[in-house]
Amino acid sequence: MLIRGQTLSFAANPFRTPRDACALHHRRGAIRIDDARITAVAPADSLPPTPGEPVVEMGDALLLAGFIDAHAHYSQTRIIASWGRRLIDWLETYTFPEEMRLADPAYAAAVARDYLDLTLANGITTACVYATSHPHSVDAILGAAQPRGLRMAAGKVMMDRNAPEPLLDTAQRGYDETRGLIARWHGVDRLAVAITPRFAPTSSPDQLEAAGALWAAHPDCPMQTHLSEQPEEIAWVAALFPDATDYFGVYERFGLAGPGAIMGHAIHLTARERAALAETGSGIAHCPTSNSFIGSGLFDAGLAETVPVGLATDVGGGSSFSMLRTMAAAYEIGQLRGRPLHPAQLLWLATQGAADVLRWGDRIGNLEAGREADILALDLASTPVIAQRATRAEDLWEQIFPTIMLGDDRAIAGVWVGGKRLDAAGG
Repeated sequence: MLIRGQTLSFAANPFRTPRDACALHHRRGAIRIDDARITAVAPADSLPPTPGEPVVEMGDALLLAGFIDAHAHYSQTRIIASWGRRLIDWLETYTFPEEMRLADPAYAAAVARDYLDLTLANGITTACVYATSHPHSVDAILGAAQPRGLRMAAGKVMMDRNAPEPLLDTAQRGYDETRGLIARWHGVDRLAVAITPRFAPTSSPDQLEAAGALWAAHPDCPMQTHLSEQPEEIAWVAALFPDATDYFGVYERFGLAGPGAIMGHAIHLTARERAALAETGSGIAHCPTSNSFIGSGLFDAGLAETVPVGLATDVGGGSSFSMLRTMAAAYEIGQLRGRPLHPAQLLWLATQGAADVLRWGDRIGNLEAGREADILALDLASTPVIAQRATRAEDLWEQIFPTIMLGDDRAIAGVWVGGKRLDAAGG
């Protein structure tokens, strides 16, 4: 199959390379797909269809890799946009009560289907998600992702203290249940299991040690947790781990740092933590809508110069399923820090940057021969206000930027997962 439209791919990281050298754009391009993989990306004139080959014409739509969400809580789908709490109050008032509802497998399965419908409608073809402490909540999301052909990672939350009793496991049970999920799901089709200690305050030292041992035994799994989201949280960690150098030092101590570690938020970092993240190769999930909605703070996207950073919705503390809205929020936070992000950097964070954080950067995240054919078509004139602004564009980036800042699911003109076109319901 050939898909034709404008094509955009990355040749280098725009945080580390001049922007005029980081991207490859074909005003009239084509992508060839064979056996669920991209086999060629080129100007359309140099990639004509072979006899009998289907051709999908997307006109002036921009073809790029599908969006990748590096950090989300699918279990919080139905509490998104809840009013007026900061992190710890948010957990106690909204998150924990909702996660207790997912003790019902039928409810968990319904939430999983809703979550995937909403993410696909917004062009997200891969996500790394938190489930709840119930193992069947991981079965629900991965079981819903499998028939759609999605590349997806999910983890059972390991949590043995400082949460409601119905949500608690133990160090041993968290280890055993996660290991069982790894045996059942990890590496099946395009699915993965993430080792998921929620964050240091809700895991005892014994549980963090067990999580580190589990990751050492299964090093190809992602490991996801939270780091330095709010000052109150950091103070809580200091009280719980008085011998730790700092918050990130807790994770280092228990073997929960390194490539494949996904640290959600990472806003209020010390100089030592910034250096240690780079030295260990740990990744960061930047969650801008959540950081503003819950009042957490302003992430420094300049970390992407030295640390793997990917963009994330952080649903449901994050206030949107739209990766376009998430990019817009990242731009606005950059402005508040005096460092506005370029459209190339925003798109990188939502595609190749997030893929690198998940260690899938050789499989997804870019339009390139040999990659899995997860592809998104963006309508750059999806609403009248965007269309009238885009007509004044003097270059590609000025054409794209109005869609980043003003776009929503109406801009998603097509989504292909493993070369198969999907709508929100997966058909």
